[in-house]
Amino acid sequence: MTKRKIFIACDTTKISEIKNIIKQTENSEISFGYKFGLEFLNSKNGRKFVSSLKHKITFGDYKIADIPNTCASTIKAVKDLNFNYITIHISSGLEALKAAKKVSGKTKLIGVSILTSLNNKALKEIGYKSDVKKLVYQQAKLAQKAKLDAIVCSAKEVKMVKKVFKKEIITPGIRFSSSNDDQKRVMTPKNAFAAGATSLVIGRPITKGNIKNNIKHLINHLKNDSKL
Repeated sequence: MTKRKIFIACDTTKISEIKNIIKQTENSEISFGYKFGLEFLNSKNGRKFVSSLKHKITFGDYKIADIPNTCASTIKAVKDLNFNYITIHISSGLEALKAAKKVSGKTKLIGVSILTSLNNKALKEIGYKSDVKKLVYQQAKLAQKAKLDAIVCSAKEVKMVKKVFKKEIITPGIRFSSSNDDQKRVMTPKNAFAAGATSLVIGRPITKGNIKNNIKHLINHLKNDSKL
């Protein structure tokens, strides 16, 4: 059966930590990819390190949000890094999404919906009048219209998103327990896959502490899932 993907969030600027994460997560039972966020990508040696990675699934989490021309130019500027995935905020608008998609080539363009660190209260503070679910649903329709390759959303919105978006659905905000950290809309790995997610992004629950033990915990958590 096709393996489910787990993207490890490599949230550090230390190359030695990234190398250790990659070494410890080379596991035959799970297909791992590596997500590099702004913290690492903007660090002194981040770009050089990513360019040296071979035969790994890589995810450039730039969360691009700008006018159409700048979004497209940013995609072009990092093409030499050969990312498998790159993110762009759906809130950049349809024209920006189309412009970025037009130049993305083999790199899969992921539309980021409402961040999992936000809830209805936070959206109201920003100035949004719609709640999380309504906004994510509308953004999913926009992602489908722009022909994006994937979408990022909370696992709590996956079932709803699947109604209008027909490609990959990647879910962050994954926790093994009730500890949310700075996330608001979270779910366990097993429940996220059961909801219909195609890939998960997991950071601290795997990278903090004993990585191998954390992976064993993840495998045990999913062991009754025939599609692991």
